[in-house]
Order: sequence, then structure tokens, then C-alpha cells
Amino acid sequence: MRILVVLKQVPDSTTIIRIRPDRRDIDRTGVKMVVNPFDEFAIEQAVQLKEKRSDVESVTALIVGPASAAEALRTALAVGADQGIHLQDEVFDRLDELQTAALVAAAVRGGNYDLILTGKQEIDLDSGQFGPALAEFLDIPHVGACTKLEMAADGKSFVAHRRVEGAEEVVEVRLPALVTAEKGLCEMRYPSLPNLMKAKKKPVQVLKAADIPGWPDVVAGVGGMTMHDFEPPPERPPGKSLKGEPQEVVRELVRLLREEARVL
Repeated sequence: MRILVVLKQVPDSTTIIRIRPDRRDIDRTGVKMVVNPFDEFAIEQAVQLKEKRSDVESVTALIVGPASAAEALRTALAVGADQGIHLQDEVFDRLDELQTAALVAAAVRGGNYDLILTGKQEIDLDSGQFGPALAEFLDIPHVGACTKLEMAADGKSFVAHRRVEGAEEVVEVRLPALVTAEKGLCEMRYPSLPNLMKAKKKPVQVLKAADIPGWPDVVAGVGGMTMHDFEPPPERPPGKSLKGEPQEVVRELVRLLREEARVL
């Protein structure tokens, strides 16, 4: 069984985000970039399968991004992935999520991967389009927002659990297939210093645009999306402190909730 994990590098959720002067993107100067949290669940699930099953031949981690994205790839290798693929070219930076899914499909179609894992969504764009689109381009089944994965003894199918509104859905799927990871599937282990050092020696294949024959034709058939304008959320108004006798404070609080906050 060959497993592929697709990652994305995103701004740390604790980072202060600033908009560029041209309003076409965020200012990435000094922004700490990390592995997308939902992709971390996918990495750990892949490594656990490798540790528990003798039929897992390899775990490959793939990322699309600039040279700096290699750091996220090395994190996956330190956790337990065997090798990496880095799709790195300036022309890839202009692709949206659907086009990126088409690119990845073109790059991995001949890899004979049995199971593809990725996060259910990225915390930057938050659209959740990538995983389902990649499955569609590869013409394989897809299970979204998986919280539990049980591989069959023969390694030819799996049972996936996923949350739906008010219930849990359980589905059985034959391989090859794609699964997107939801919070609760597993928690990525902390990569130790020795494993971080070992990750530097694991093979990483860097692919440029010229190394993926036919990808422009595949991407050209996908409707593109252009970000026209970025703006920060409106600033929250300052809080109010109410003072006085309890009855007066309660009366004023009710008025504010009714007339200003409009929650009553």
C-alpha cells in the first residue's frame, strides 16, 4: 500500500495579519508559517498506518509552494513520512485551490497511490475545495471530514466515520480513495530533535513546471478564481463599563442589549 499525504503551509493562527498596500494579498513579511492544522491529522494518520501495518510500502508527503514551504515538508518527514515531493515554481503561486488540485493530480497520477490523505480545509482560505477536487481529477472516491479510519485486514478497503449534523455517518470504501481529515481523527506527534535531523537526509523530489508534462492543459480547463481585494475585519468597538446601583446597572444593561446590541 502506497500512501500520499498532501500538505499546505499556512500562516500561524496566532500571527498578526496585515494587508499589503496593494490589497491583493496579506503582507507575509515576518509571518510565521506552519503546517495547516488539518493536514497534521492526515500526516499522523498515515504514519500510524505505516507503523501498524506491514503492507504499507511507503508514506510520501507532497506540498505545493515556494522554497520556504520545504520547512513544512521536513516536519512531515520528521514525524515519519519516508520521502517528499515539492512542487516549486513561480507559475504555481498564481493558481487557486481548484487549479492546484488539477496540478497535483497531474503530478501524482502515475504514482500508483492507494490512499491519499489531506486536511478537510486550509485555515487561510477555509474553502475546503482542494481535497474533493483532487479526488475528482483523479477519478477516485472521496470521504470528507473523517474522524476515524479503520483499514480492512486485506488492505483493499476501509471503513470511515464522519460527523454529520446530529449523527455519525459510517461508510465503507474500496481503495484507491482519498480521505480528508477532521479534528478528532488523531493528533500529530511532536517531532523529536533526532528525527528532525534524520528528516534532512530523507529524499525530497523538487518538481518544476517543466517536470510535469501536460499540466498547463489540465489547469487550463479549470475555472480560475482571482482575489481582487483583501481588507481586515472591522475593529471591535471598545467595551463599556457600567457603574452605579445594581438596579440602575441592570436597567441600563437591558437597554444596551436591546437598543445597541439588538440581542433582546
